[in-house]
Amino acid sequence: MANRTDGPLDFLTPALDRLKTDGFAMQWPTLEAAQGPRTILSGRPVINLAANNYLGLANHRDVRAAAIKAIERYGAGVASARNACGNLPLHDELERRLAAFKGCEAALITQTGYAANLGTLQALFDEKDAIVSDALNHASIVDGARLSRARVLVYRHGDAADAETKMAQARKDGARRLVVVTDGLFSMDGDIAPLPELRAAARRHGAITMVDDAHSVGVLGPGGKGTAAHFGLKGKIDIQIGTLSKALGVMGGYIAGSGELIEWLEQRHRATFFSASTLTPADTAASLKALDILEAEPERVTRLWSRAGYFREGLRALGFDTGTGEGPLIPIIVGEAARATGLRDRLLELGVFVVAVAFPIVERDAARLRAIVTAEHSEADLDEALAAFKTAGQF
Repeated sequence: MANRTDGPLDFLTPALDRLKTDGFAMQWPTLEAAQGPRTILSGRPVINLAANNYLGLANHRDVRAAAIKAIERYGAGVASARNACGNLPLHDELERRLAAFKGCEAALITQTGYAANLGTLQALFDEKDAIVSDALNHASIVDGARLSRARVLVYRHGDAADAETKMAQARKDGARRLVVVTDGLFSMDGDIAPLPELRAAARRHGAITMVDDAHSVGVLGPGGKGTAAHFGLKGKIDIQIGTLSKALGVMGGYIAGSGELIEWLEQRHRATFFSASTLTPADTAASLKALDILEAEPERVTRLWSRAGYFREGLRALGFDTGTGEGPLIPIIVGEAARATGLRDRLLELGVFVVAVAFPIVERDAARLRAIVTAEHSEADLDEALAAFKTAGQF
């Protein structure tokens, strides 16, 4: 911890103290081994229920080999924005593959999924427009909407009827362009957006549909192709956002949609061409290999859901509140932030690594642990974790 000094930033001292006293201060753990079902955290071997490595690809030997081969050919980084001199054949290939995977005409890769949302909303909408957004959408959507300067209408979480009411209000108020935007699989509750109902409402009001598939790719739909595919809407959603850093286990983001959309974003996506951080050769090649594996081994997605169901039912049998979500992202809702952090710490002592989440990420009275099951967890791993939950929950 840095030394505290008097000066214009001294307001931070009481603010930090309040965070810690209220149990809202985040911890940044130190990972000392590769992401996997088990890893080493600050010198301690643990069962890893914290990472978004849904399919176990972050440390896959073929993914690692592809990254090394790309470094040997192209170097460690491109050291330029793509619009200057930073485009590689690998980038073009990854965009073609992502577009085909998502059932779209074209795709644009970005540094992160956060940058994808931020730059897309900013590039498409302004003060003459309206953005209808789910109350629990990711911060990157919230921030992108703010930067766009469009009017933002927030609808009740997962409530397509309320979203339609907001769309009708926006049209009545004279919105030029209108978009309804939602996460596909929500990262704090593990529930799935009502995408068919949202799309139908959007069509009735001439609105664009935009879905953030950050937690959906590799998880939802046939072959893990995301929320649209899950609902039989592949290729029917106007804008699909995603990341390469979760189920694919690498780093980066992308936007997929029509050819004209991507051509416009190539000209106006400020987060891309005002940042000299084109995806590295290693990240790009590793992402391509991860896509290869996902497409060749769809059984990974099936195994993921089987393991997640096993663990969720085990937690419920122990009396834990896992909410109403589904899939591999499982909340354990405990209420107060101090209870969440206390349970997290007891579990870590027992060799289980989970993340505690509190306000402002979730509501003040909805603090929780967030457990993420992967396709690589064995039932033995999960049984050991459940035993730890049983012991920790008795304190």
